Amino acid sequence: MSIKTEKLVFGYKNPLFSPLDFYSGSGNITAILGANGSGKTAFLHTIIGLLPVLAGRVSITEPIAFVPQFFSPQFSYTVLDMTLMGRASWIELLSLPNKEDETAALRALALLGIAHLADRPYNTLSGGQRQMVLIARALAGNASAIALDEPASALDMRNQESTLKLLKRLSKQEDKTILFTTHDPSHAWYIADNTLLFMPDLHWIFGKTAEVLTEEHLTKAYSIPIKYIPQAGYLPIFDI
Repeated sequence: MSIKTEKLVFGYKNPLFSPLDFYSGSGNITAILGANGSGKTAFLHTIIGLLPVLAGRVSITEPIAFVPQFFSPQFSYTVLDMTLMGRASWIELLSLPNKEDETAALRALALLGIAHLADRPYNTLSGGQRQMVLIARALAGNASAIALDEPASALDMRNQESTLKLLKRLSKQEDKTILFTTHDPSHAWYIADNTLLFMPDLHWIFGKTAEVLTEEHLTKAYSIPIKYIPQAGYLPIFDI
């Protein structure tokens, strides 16, 4: 499984950044990092095909499952129903899910430790539980790669930790290629092999996380002093 861009230009009608070269392979976690409104979601949407490529090329060897930041269904689906939606590409038109589809959905829920929620209405779950269900839905389709938009932004600290641990486990034990957007440098520092950092003035930096996440780069990207604190990661220095 590989995801590659060559001289990619993306954005909403007008380019957001200079042409971008990017690569992610099997078992690799890549963080897409930047301040709010920097273009992280636009880049992710271009990779998965929700936004058109303005110039350059995106090459993907296998389909990517997408986990949005928020999802509020209009109907009261159960957790199992929500997870079965990830099997859409396996189910023939006008057909119902079969036993194999249900087994795949239940396996995905079990992998995330939430099989006991299968019959619960999705809309009654906590934010952290909903996030897990959306990830299970992506896994049910057996995709080799998963793209997640701000998977930890709406979660408390405990659920942030659980989600980050899960992404690392899926990458290293299930050999999934993981792309995730975040505005928190520490999330990238904890689990990402590589990081794509969006900078001001159409610039970007891509490479090994330890090389991209420097105090100098982050201070420029966020327009606020950021320091590395051992055992804590990268933290802003507020002048209040």
